[in-house]
Amino acid sequence: MDFFTPIVDDPYTFGQIAAANSLSDLYAMGAKPLTALNIICFPASCHPLEIMTSILRGGYDKVIEAEAVVIGGHSIEDPEPKYGLAVTGLIDPRHLVTGSGASPGDILILTKPVGTGIIATAVKGEMIGFEEASPAIRGMAGLNDVASRAMLETGVSAATDITGFSFLGHLYEMLVTSGVGAEIDHRKVPLYPGVKEMAAMGMIPGGAYRNLEYIQPHLTWAGKEEEKDDALIILADPQTSGGLLVALPGAKAQAYLDRLKAAGREGHTVGSITAEEAGTIRVF
Repeated sequence: MDFFTPIVDDPYTFGQIAAANSLSDLYAMGAKPLTALNIICFPASCHPLEIMTSILRGGYDKVIEAEAVVIGGHSIEDPEPKYGLAVTGLIDPRHLVTGSGASPGDILILTKPVGTGIIATAVKGEMIGFEEASPAIRGMAGLNDVASRAMLETGVSAATDITGFSFLGHLYEMLVTSGVGAEIDHRKVPLYPGVKEMAAMGMIPGGAYRNLEYIQPHLTWAGKEEEKDDALIILADPQTSGGLLVALPGAKAQAYLDRLKAAGREGHTVGSITAEEAGTIRVF
């Protein structure tokens, strides 16, 4: 179950993003979504119900796209709108994917760019408009269904979806539970358009600083010193409806990337798993 406050002005798009974000946990485990329950908070006394209808329609359309069913939900009146889903899915236990199976030598592949928190902060600060933010908005509204099916077909060691704890935070979780370390080439981590520029201008959400503070004791920077601050804060940026971070043997990496490409989706090799102390992250 997941829900949050609006990060875009358009209610229908907000509904789509919130639904895609909620479904992502199922896709990270290789599960097929079955049912969804709406969870919505709305200030009905001061905003027209048509806005709530648009939010729910956006969520409904995204659930239908996922070939699942909305079976009801619950609403309460609240001064600030919030929306999300409680979802259930189905998977063969023999093929369940968790975040704890990564092994030294595995390749790390990321299936969506990062930087949605920075872009959302820039929009709220009126530094960029809807047109400039549209690539990130489309990315957040996109399902991780293809990436999930591809990892089941290819066979992977571990996977996690990238959300509020950031790329670094969710990677760290995978490493700790797997008892391994990782090396990340920050130049290979895909970014949405404008992220570097907005980060350099200080359009950083507070959550990014908290994420980086938490992960800092486990980080080693091995890149150019002048790139360090911007690179790490971007990697610590809290994401909404981010992609999957997949660890898989090197012999399977190209097959996974090929499956994504054949389906019109992207995948980026961003690093590898090492035999270093559990949770150790070296960024260069």
